[in-house]
Amino acid sequence: MKAIVTGASGFLGKSLAKNLREDGAKVIRLVRNDSKIDSTSILWDPMTGITDTQSLENSKVVFHFAGENLANGRWTVSRKKRIRDSRVIGTKTLVDSLIKLEQPPDVLVCASAVGIYGDRPGEFVTEESPAGEDWLSKLGVEWEASALPAVESGIRTVLLRIGVVLHPDGGMLKRILLPFRMGVGGKLGQGTQPMSWVSLRDAIAAFRFCADNVSIKGPFNVCAPGRVTNAEFTLAFGKAIRRPALLKIPSFTLKLLFGEELSRVMLGGASMSSSKLESTGFKFKDQDISVTLSNMLST
Repeated sequence: MKAIVTGASGFLGKSLAKNLREDGAKVIRLVRNDSKIDSTSILWDPMTGITDTQSLENSKVVFHFAGENLANGRWTVSRKKRIRDSRVIGTKTLVDSLIKLEQPPDVLVCASAVGIYGDRPGEFVTEESPAGEDWLSKLGVEWEASALPAVESGIRTVLLRIGVVLHPDGGMLKRILLPFRMGVGGKLGQGTQPMSWVSLRDAIAAFRFCADNVSIKGPFNVCAPGRVTNAEFTLAFGKAIRRPALLKIPSFTLKLLFGEELSRVMLGGASMSSSKLESTGFKFKDQDISVTLSNMLST
């Protein structure tokens, strides 16, 4: 199998590419840096185009995970533009290249995120739920819409609304591990905000499951089945690393550190339903947050 992966230097893309190679797939990475070019990669600029579209021919699947990290600093006007362009223009650039191929891929698996639903306390959102009204939600809508030309051209397209992916080698867990081990970690605000999460191994399994099953298309939530609040996650995390997690990080502190808009996202969120994905036959291996974190972090 020949697979194209964008965002292959990031936490998710790198893990997925490794998993595909271990199963014997030929993986072609789309990279933005000349220094990372090798026989398994193609240079591209998400804003302008791909240098060698011929190498995209006859691929079975394209996994698209490229996008600037949301949590690396305050959301200034210029940073919000970079975040938006990396997702919306980057997806459009990729799709424009794919639909012009003589032998386009069978399927495009494109990342989206829980942020599309906005702040929905007390709700259990499904793929049919309306998008939120904040900037991140509107970005999610625009991001997913930028993949629609692939659908119109006949490429089966899957839009994965991914929760917080958990693994100590990257993402949120890697960021918070040191502060918690130093005893200065804690819940965010009141800790009542929902947290939709998925283990890394379940996320990768879901990506590949959606790529392999021809009946799957359109948006799918990728998250563990159980509901968890930030306070419940914090307690489970502290127990897993055998450190107290009794502190509370006040909302005003988050606003000082991250700015009004990003802190509002950190103090809000949505509980996503995994029922649609499970109805296709996909089974999550990690469903209990305490057991999952203990297995990941207790060694």
